[in-house]
Amino acid sequence: MSDNPLLRLYRRMQRWPAGQWLFSRAVCFKAPYFASISPRITVLEPGRCEGRIHHRRRVTNHIGTVHAIAMCNLAELVAGLMTDASLPPSMRWIPRGMEVEYLKKATGTIHAVATPEAELVEAAEGHVLPVLVEARNTAGETVFRARISMWVSPRPSR
Repeated sequence: MSDNPLLRLYRRMQRWPAGQWLFSRAVCFKAPYFASISPRITVLEPGRCEGRIHHRRRVTNHIGTVHAIAMCNLAELVAGLMTDASLPPSMRWIPRGMEVEYLKKATGTIHAVATPEAELVEAAEGHVLPVLVEARNTAGETVFRARISMWVSPRPSR
């Protein structure tokens, strides 16, 4: 899917020094709310997106762990980027819902991976695409899991 503008931008920026940082900043410029967690996108390809956030004061809760909503933000970000990079150009998406599980206290760098639970296909009408996001801590333990329902539908004809 080389005609996907998001993938083209990601691949072009990966050739530059600090390309992951620059791409992540560009994403946060387009969707400013995500800047609150200072994410770093580390992998973007059709059917997969990986990103991480560092455990620092800005994302820490009252018990000293990474805040649940910071992990939700990371999950929505990687799920949205994966969906955007994977869909045919004739389709569009928007998150419709999210189910989350907090499995363990989250400390250290949190690394999230988003993958689709169904095949991403062109369709004549809208449908739900479930996306699974698993987040692990520095030790590789799963601390958070989310299932995000993406509403995927045909772009309106112009």
